[in-house]
Amino acid sequence: MNLSEGMDRMHTHTSSLENSFNYRPVRGHCVYFIGIGGIGMSAVARILLKEGCVVAGSDTRPSSLTSTLEEMGARINTRQDGSFMPLETDMVVISAAISEDNPDLKTARKMGVKVVKYSQILGSLMKEKRGVAISGTHGKTTTSAMISSILKTAGLDPTFVIGGEVPDIGGNAHLGKGDLFVAEACEYDRSFLNLVPQVGVITNIEEDHLDYYENIEKIVNAFGDFASLISKGGLLVVNNHDKNISLAMQRANCKVETYSLDSTSDWYGKVLSTGSGTNRFSIFRRNTFFDDFTLKIPGSHNILNALAATAVCTFIGVDKGSIKAVLASFGGAMRRFQIIGIKNNITVIDDYAHHPTEIRVTLKAARELYPGKKIWCVFQPHQYSRTRHLLKGFAKSFHDANKVLFADIYAARDTDYEKATMNSMRLCEETRNAGVDVQCIPQLCDIVKVLSLNVKPDDVVITMGAGDVWKVAYDLVAKLK
Repeated sequence: MNLSEGMDRMHTHTSSLENSFNYRPVRGHCVYFIGIGGIGMSAVARILLKEGCVVAGSDTRPSSLTSTLEEMGARINTRQDGSFMPLETDMVVISAAISEDNPDLKTARKMGVKVVKYSQILGSLMKEKRGVAISGTHGKTTTSAMISSILKTAGLDPTFVIGGEVPDIGGNAHLGKGDLFVAEACEYDRSFLNLVPQVGVITNIEEDHLDYYENIEKIVNAFGDFASLISKGGLLVVNNHDKNISLAMQRANCKVETYSLDSTSDWYGKVLSTGSGTNRFSIFRRNTFFDDFTLKIPGSHNILNALAATAVCTFIGVDKGSIKAVLASFGGAMRRFQIIGIKNNITVIDDYAHHPTEIRVTLKAARELYPGKKIWCVFQPHQYSRTRHLLKGFAKSFHDANKVLFADIYAARDTDYEKATMNSMRLCEETRNAGVDVQCIPQLCDIVKVLSLNVKPDDVVITMGAGDVWKVAYDLVAKLK
């Protein structure tokens, strides 16, 4: 499809997108990303660089993602003070976290440069290919990574944008020559409604992002809107045992296939064994044996992710032998139960879990993988608002850990009011009342000191959170002798 044809398709799109736009950058255009180090922002920046765009941006937190972009030719500023934006900038891309008082955004407004959201440009890129969008409160990144890995290994060379780095397939983004576009579809700010996929996945629907949605009814309604966007000739793949999904999927105008760990679903996974961190399971399709599969990433939640990926890739046309081989070798995404190191027989793991359900299933997987071992959990709450809204749920999520250490809350999009009404000590008290051995140690550097003095051979340490708690895992491995 050429650019004018893509523009025609965008003009005829009649969904209820409030911020749809009819422009996307092409080779030679200068695009400036405010918050370019974000996992999604950096992924789109990589794709535009590969397409021949001039990419610049700002981010106050340098990272491996920004370093990679600089190596690819992006110009990045860490001050984000409004002084770095090139005069030749054609478009500015912002994430949902950027507020109107951001100095870079103020500069863009004064310059009269077109400003678009990350989700809008992602939707524009997807419209040019056959879109596959993976949504849900949990499991999006791993499921997106599985699907992208299968399609890439099968020779379909998809473009993909994933909310995590996946070493097996070269990172969090790839500009493929094939006609498929796989994207992790985030529900915050109703961002995923900028996508118009042919294939969609809903892994689960729970309370989250309540600073935006207010209640579960509005969240379910947004997922219903997402389901309605999938083209009539396409497919929606959904978790069969989620009451919120059962409400949202009623809005779908396409074929729907379900998955679960029992025979009531179109895609049924029967667990055979979970020993030594390897999941072995059989898949049945409409009660007919499909094949036996293995996964080397632990947890029954990852079997569910594999079922969703299998359903999607089968619909696209990938043979089951290829799906089976890729899943057997799939190493997972970074920060998803990632083993950072093993020193003195002490295993240090890092995970992105930042919601009560994610914490619970990750610690359950750890307990199954390391029965009888002492598990230390270091948790850095992400957002004051999320901690306040889900306080009771957080407190009940840590029972599979022997010892829990809480860091200060990592602020993101939080107002002064939210910061004044919640702190880690309150979470610590609630968790202690739930019968968990917990201690509040505000600073990450102090947590590393406490761990280095107290962990013993055979112990397991898991760092959790969506902020910078991963530093504890790396610093601890370096400190252990």
